[in-house]
Amino acid sequence: MTFSIVARCSSTGLLGVAVATAVPAVGSMCPFTRANVGAVSTQSWVNPYLALGALDAIAGGMSARAALDTVLAGDSARELRQIGLVNAAGEAAAFTGADCTPWCGQETGEGFAVQGNMLTGPEVIAAMAAAFRTSIGAPLDERLMRAMEGGDGAGGDRRGRQSASLRLQGPEDYPALDLRVDEHPHPVEELRRVLTIARLQLMPFVNGMPKRDAPAGPASASVTSMLALSPPQRPGGGGSGPV
Repeated sequence: MTFSIVARCSSTGLLGVAVATAVPAVGSMCPFTRANVGAVSTQSWVNPYLALGALDAIAGGMSARAALDTVLAGDSARELRQIGLVNAAGEAAAFTGADCTPWCGQETGEGFAVQGNMLTGPEVIAAMAAAFRTSIGAPLDERLMRAMEGGDGAGGDRRGRQSASLRLQGPEDYPALDLRVDEHPHPVEELRRVLTIARLQLMPFVNGMPKRDAPAGPASASVTSMLALSPPQRPGGGGSGPV
């Protein structure tokens, strides 16, 4: 019922997940990330404990493949599940249960895994993987976004479109970026629009937030002055303002 990509940037070490589906609020249930550990998308008949358990196993020293096999072994309904994960070293693994709704499938490559079920066909996964591979050198958020646009353009979820999400995880315990389109007729297109605004308005703010190993301080003058403006007056001309 979903198509997604999990990936690691070899240049920055950032981890990320992007996902879209034809149910509301996919970002609240499928993507999971943990700093210096990994990124996961758990989907089909979602079991969040698979994602949480896999991240725990990786943090405990298991490889991505071993972590995935371990958590699936404990799930009696594993043939209904689909899951993709990548660890902080860039090792990727994926699983598509035999009882996932067709079309369903997956593809893993260096530093990424794409997976989906209830899709229009295998062209969705192929387009996502191709978009990610051909965008090497671009920032991870852009590569994830292009993969989602590729999958959406190839057909995506055969039921239609409703929600999408993009999440980046850096070295801090909080995400570097967490964007969600929860109810929209064209969620991937809307996610692109929101990402464009977030790069101008949100990411500078997050970059100045307290870090675990650095003293907390005030936001830079440029960020403070930018966020003091009403949303239409800021770069990008949109958004809802600071938290």
